[in-house]
Amino acid sequence: MQGYTYNKIGDKMIINYTSNERDLLARLMRSEALGEGGLGMLMVGNVVVNRVLADCYTFTDIDTLYKAIFQSPGGFSGTSSSLFYGSPTNKERQLANRILKGEYYYPATNALWFYSNNNSCKSTWYEQPLAGRYKNHCFYMPEKGVCNQLH
Repeated sequence: MQGYTYNKIGDKMIINYTSNERDLLARLMRSEALGEGGLGMLMVGNVVVNRVLADCYTFTDIDTLYKAIFQSPGGFSGTSSSLFYGSPTNKERQLANRILKGEYYYPATNALWFYSNNNSCKSTWYEQPLAGRYKNHCFYMPEKGVCNQLH
């Protein structure tokens, strides 16, 4: 397809995206995790890409970055933040590019959900187990065998 870039791991295509979607991803990473630094932003990007890859739960019809970012209900609260608006910086685009090239960071490696909490993370959230915490973000992943695309 013209206008799409394909993200591959080996010979397997894992996601397609436009440059506009890449910029949306960069803006969402900024709005959700600017205070967490580059690594926190990368982890948020992992969750977004995982939602595109997943064919389970409420993500069965999520097959583009745009749909993942603006999913309703269940989307990202960062889309209503003032940080979401405006063009991404070159640094933010570079972080999004790294995610779209297949970089993954624990504990977001298999995560489909996260929330920000200054206190401790719950052991489960919406009946999903805690994958781990990075700074103020708590990441949650599906049980093995539920979302085979992620495990």
